[in-house]
Amino acid sequence: MKKIVFIINPISGTQNKDSLVKLFGEIIDSSKFTWEIAYTERAGHAVELAAQAAKDNIDIVVAVGGDGTINEIARSLVHTDTALAILPLGSGNGLARHLRIPLEVKKALQVINEGVTETIDYGKINGTSFFCTCGVGFDAFVSLKFAEAGRRGPLTYLEKTLLESLNYKPETYELETEDGTQKYKAFLIACGNASQYGNNAYIAPQATITDGLLDVTILEPFTVLDVPSLAFQLFNKTIDQNSHIKSFRCKNLRIHRMCEGVVHYDGDPIKMGKDIDVEVITKGLKVIIPPEKKKSNTNMLDKASGYINGLKTLNEAIFNDITSRNKEFIKKLTKKD
Repeated sequence: MKKIVFIINPISGTQNKDSLVKLFGEIIDSSKFTWEIAYTERAGHAVELAAQAAKDNIDIVVAVGGDGTINEIARSLVHTDTALAILPLGSGNGLARHLRIPLEVKKALQVINEGVTETIDYGKINGTSFFCTCGVGFDAFVSLKFAEAGRRGPLTYLEKTLLESLNYKPETYELETEDGTQKYKAFLIACGNASQYGNNAYIAPQATITDGLLDVTILEPFTVLDVPSLAFQLFNKTIDQNSHIKSFRCKNLRIHRMCEGVVHYDGDPIKMGKDIDVEVITKGLKVIIPPEKKKSNTNMLDKASGYINGLKTLNEAIFNDITSRNKEFIKKLTKKD
């Protein structure tokens, strides 16, 4: 019998946690697994709970929450025999989406029952582990604004993106890899272990999580006229084809910038200095993934679904922005002197 510990962030997502526990009993195969639950009580608590589970030789730790909870748990499981499984309840679900973990809880639990394990790479930015993406520039700046917003969800993120993009100024960066050094004036520099930020926003569409390489995406300065095509290609997995994008792969990257500032790792913002070292660590984390699908219509349907969901999210954000502007306009027209 294998042992499972579900680590639940009680304040993440909208799913009722009592109904979740009921589903565990209904769906987890009791002939294969015994399981228990641990609840996080504060920021960083998931790190401690996962570390203890690995020390106790638990076979699988299930991260129940969003990208932040998943990052905390995964950090404690690297280079152990304990595998990470995911019940994605966050606003972005970047790692879950890359690994093809279903967003529906029942289906995600079935993935655990099937018990397929893969060992994936992870990254480090100035010694801090990340599993999807990290970066500097505009995406890090938006992550900071998103964290300060008090509201979660893809629409809040897109709202902050639209508002902040009007005033954000590109910076000059010096990038050093094993192949040499180059300077870029850039809106953002993203380092992808996985392919996306979350919400099917593919900033590094060619990235794979087992190749031992970082996929670096540099977005050079652009005009407001370029925004629709960039947004479309971000969700269409073709942003690497845009003329304002430069991309390359490397094992190690040093980013030098003129001033200290914010960076992000898996969407969480943190202040760092002028020099930022990013590296990939190969085969460092065991994860539970769905069985390999036949490469036929199923994969085509997955791609179409991701594309449609991305466009839907973008359209909703644009509609909400227009609605908000109209309300402000009407308020000004009807305001009494």
